[in-house]
Amino acid sequence: MGFEVRDVQGKIELAGASFKEGKFSDAKKAYVEILRKNPTNYSAIFHLGQIALLSNHLEDAQKWLTKALDLKPKEQAPKSLLGEVFYRRKEFLKAAPLFRSAGGAEGTVKAKKLESFKGVYPYQIEGETNVSHVKFVLTDPLPVVQVQVDDSKPVNFFIDTGGGEVVLDTEFARELEIVQFGSEGGIFAGGKKADYQHGKVDSFRIGDFRINNVPVNILPIRHFSEPIFSGLQVDGVIGTVLLYQFLATLDYPHSQLILRRKSESNLKMVEAEAKDQKSVIVPFWMAGDHYMVAWGKVNSSIPLIFLVDTGLAGNGFTCPRSTLEEANIELQENMASEGIGGGGKVKAIPFKVNKLSLGNTQEENIQGVYLDNFPFENAFGFHVGGLISHEFFKNYVLTLDFVGMRYFLKRK
Repeated sequence: MGFEVRDVQGKIELAGASFKEGKFSDAKKAYVEILRKNPTNYSAIFHLGQIALLSNHLEDAQKWLTKALDLKPKEQAPKSLLGEVFYRRKEFLKAAPLFRSAGGAEGTVKAKKLESFKGVYPYQIEGETNVSHVKFVLTDPLPVVQVQVDDSKPVNFFIDTGGGEVVLDTEFARELEIVQFGSEGGIFAGGKKADYQHGKVDSFRIGDFRINNVPVNILPIRHFSEPIFSGLQVDGVIGTVLLYQFLATLDYPHSQLILRRKSESNLKMVEAEAKDQKSVIVPFWMAGDHYMVAWGKVNSSIPLIFLVDTGLAGNGFTCPRSTLEEANIELQENMASEGIGGGGKVKAIPFKVNKLSLGNTQEENIQGVYLDNFPFENAFGFHVGGLISHEFFKNYVLTLDFVGMRYFLKRK
């Protein structure tokens, strides 16, 4: 009996090591093997739920996380992850009590917002078309499109997969008298912290689509207008959560955002086009509500998990100190400057990447920037070696498939 206990514990440690390295398939196999010997092992059950959620396999995630809570009803982590399952399904009234129970004051604020959707369907998409092409107002330093919020005039929002829910500028939200539910603390570029407000809007119009009942965050955005967008006023951000509602394509070479309804026929069409064009397919996973990660390499490094965050204006890569050392990257300290992120001013030290890859795509001579602090390195329970961004993608047509959890990448 003692031997079996040690054997299970050893397998748990090996499975945990695989998970920390981002080897989710290996970890999953190990946890399943553990359950064959010990069907009520909490660690294995919880991590199987976590891996299922990372893979966006929501039914499996719900099954495992519910079992984890049955075993340990007071544990906060499975409550948060199960809340995320229901959030991705747009079952806000089921998600709310889980976030409230797991998250203290900030969880209460998020729960209040989600509870306000009682009687309405979030992200309800209206429009006679199946596909909408939205031209970029700008492509560099970040893609900007025009949208309308409630009854506003057309305004400029930039696209940033590093963002979660739609973000409204604080003044813009005040002008529109957007309902607000309270604040939550966030972590932004360089590890800077800032509070943002939770709110919701009745409608969000982009291209040929009107999206009703949209949760939003509220944060100062207009101050990016001068230093980043050369004076073009930007009033908000389109993040990954809105793109998640569609089969979305960031077509940088043709300066357009393509939004397709999530349907089997549209997905088949995209798959056929990707096959004809010999697009590269890159699997990805998603932590939280929007943190997409995929395998890549920098210079001659070992394979590393990268955050795919398109919103790093003027740069293609940032990373922690550990990756600088792994990839033999030297910082250009004499060219250090002051940048600006969602949490305020940050020290920015440039560097050059000789080779940067995401899956089987590779670009050379990519501009990078070191921001003193890389808060995502161990934030999700697995190691994140860097963040790949705009300068890498600007020669690509990038399609996000949240059903198959893969990117289609075609270089022009």
